[in-house]
Amino acid sequence: MTEPMTADDPVRERARAAHFVQSLERGLNVIRAFDATTPQMTLSEVAHATGLTRAAARRFLLTLVDLGYVRSDGRRFSLTPGVLRLGYSYLSALSLPEVAEPHLERLVASVHESSSVSVLDGDDIVYVARIPTSRIMTVAISVGTRFPAYATSMGRVLLADLPGPELDERLDRAANGPITTRTTTDPEALRREIDRARRQGWSLVDQELEDGLRSIAAPIRDAAGTVVAAANISAASSRTPAARMRRELLPLLLDATAGIEADLRAARR
Repeated sequence: MTEPMTADDPVRERARAAHFVQSLERGLNVIRAFDATTPQMTLSEVAHATGLTRAAARRFLLTLVDLGYVRSDGRRFSLTPGVLRLGYSYLSALSLPEVAEPHLERLVASVHESSSVSVLDGDDIVYVARIPTSRIMTVAISVGTRFPAYATSMGRVLLADLPGPELDERLDRAANGPITTRTTTDPEALRREIDRARRQGWSLVDQELEDGLRSIAAPIRDAAGTVVAAANISAASSRTPAARMRRELLPLLLDATAGIEADLRAARR
């Protein structure tokens, strides 16, 4: 189960602006408490995961039931598909997924490997478009899937565009422990990898997110040159050496990101 969110931290309370609506934060924390490892929870489990009292958790859960975001069998609670409406509002206002998907489809047809686009959200990347081939990860990936940015190729090219102080802050709190035996967790080593990604314009991550998985990524920039997203190609390490990814797959990936950037500029116009 997830660790308590401790929404009532007094230090955080003092730092909040006068407009801050704490009840909204608590309601969103209840929704975020459900994930792949805890798709169903009792009232007590939700209270523990969110740091709320049982009475407060019950009020939020029953309100979410009334709104159609949560269902209950009388004892356990779970999310409904209604929560997808919250994310769809973002995706429908963002032209990136619909612009990127045709390019990803052509790329996947050419390289016969999976390709995705993600954006940076806090310390994570969030998938906003994906064209899969065969499944090569133990965790199924779909739009909305999140991974720690520091351990992914897309995350590193997204982090590479951040101002120095913001990057330092994220790296200091990012790596809480290795995900695989190959995961880079030292902040200085991570900073070197991100600096390399900034200089060369792409990043290759070799089995740092999952054993047996290699991924190469490049940034997607807007008309002002700001990195707004990243695209990748992921492949099984057993059949795709890192040298082949750099030599054969990277040029095709860069062609795809250039096409996405050109279409984004046209869409904005």
